[in-house]
Amino acid sequence: MGKGRRVVITGLGLITPLGLGVERSWNGLLQGRSGIGRITSFDSSSLPVQIAGEVRGFDPSEYIEAKEIKKMDRFIHFAVAAARMAVDDSGLKIGEVDAERVGVIIGSGIGGLPAIEHYHRVLIERGYRRVTPFFIPMLIINLASGRVSMIFGAKGPNSAVSTACATGTHAIGDAYRVIQRGEADVMIAGGTEAVITPLGVAGFAVMKALSRRNDDPERASRPFDRDRDGFVMGEGAGIVVLEHLESALDRGARIYAEIVGYGMTGDAYHITSPAPEGEGAARCMAATLRDAAVPPDAVDYINAHGTSTKYNDELETMAIKRVFGEHAFKLAVSSTKSMTGHLLGAAGGVEAIICALTVFHDRVPPTINLTNPDPECDLDYVANASREMTVNYALSNSFGFGGTNACLLVKKFEEV
Repeated sequence: MGKGRRVVITGLGLITPLGLGVERSWNGLLQGRSGIGRITSFDSSSLPVQIAGEVRGFDPSEYIEAKEIKKMDRFIHFAVAAARMAVDDSGLKIGEVDAERVGVIIGSGIGGLPAIEHYHRVLIERGYRRVTPFFIPMLIINLASGRVSMIFGAKGPNSAVSTACATGTHAIGDAYRVIQRGEADVMIAGGTEAVITPLGVAGFAVMKALSRRNDDPERASRPFDRDRDGFVMGEGAGIVVLEHLESALDRGARIYAEIVGYGMTGDAYHITSPAPEGEGAARCMAATLRDAAVPPDAVDYINAHGTSTKYNDELETMAIKRVFGEHAFKLAVSSTKSMTGHLLGAAGGVEAIICALTVFHDRVPPTINLTNPDPECDLDYVANASREMTVNYALSNSFGFGGTNACLLVKKFEEV
């Protein structure tokens, strides 16, 4: 186990295409339900990609004062809502603890793209005076952390992360380190993203990164399947409350899981493609196990990055086999992106929560749409149906553009 103080997860907040709140999202995952459909938030008929994992039924007024809503972009709305869920779930009363010992690290891969698109049109069509003075605070990534800290009065470490698809994992891992080092006792951490916009979809589409299965959206995200043709964009947020173990025990908090390992590496290879044979991802997983002082054969489940792109799925499979050897074939591995789509900067936050729930409930969510396995992807991907099994250790993988990699290892909590 890594040096320093023990860190546990005591609160969870989820907003995903499967629903608002942990219960709806978790139940949807266990049921193998897809949250992907035709895009409804704008007319996508002129685009080659017309499907996404949208968050539906979200009303920011349920979480944010009415006068503040228009001062925030959608990604900040999601962050505030998921943070409220997590803090409420934890039972933490920040006014009753030292606010200077409570911090926030929340990241986003892209930030306020909807605000940028909207106010660019306003500027061109109506002139600069019609651009809101809140434009910059709406779009910059650290305002998710800033807003959450203001709402809860959290005066401890306050930072933000932006590492593409590894953002949420880095944010939680960095918060874990802050508590380990004794710089805070509680951290609110995770990732948020909301870039299902014309420009966002167009940008990923022209990279040929997205599935074009417009006529069958629920089956479009199919990690490890031979017929996969790209990832599906999603949106949402995953926020946790991390706590020094003694703090959690002192107030009788429910503990979902303990974080015991965190690893980071860089591929130093390509702006979008993973390193050959998943070399960077393998080093990241190995670093996480070393940090936790846990042998590879102790891990029971991996929530894979599993994007449903050809190279990612093959190379992640290679990386898992490189790190775990023969034990790789005994592991349960699944990609919940098959149901949520790829939440980009929020993915790591959401998937860390899924790992915590997996060790808490001893249930593993499936990889849906895995009907024609790719011969190069030959592990146990928990195909199409969830599984009851004992999960003592779960590993969450996140690998981002620019070759940035992050992994977290969570453990079933034991007080001793």
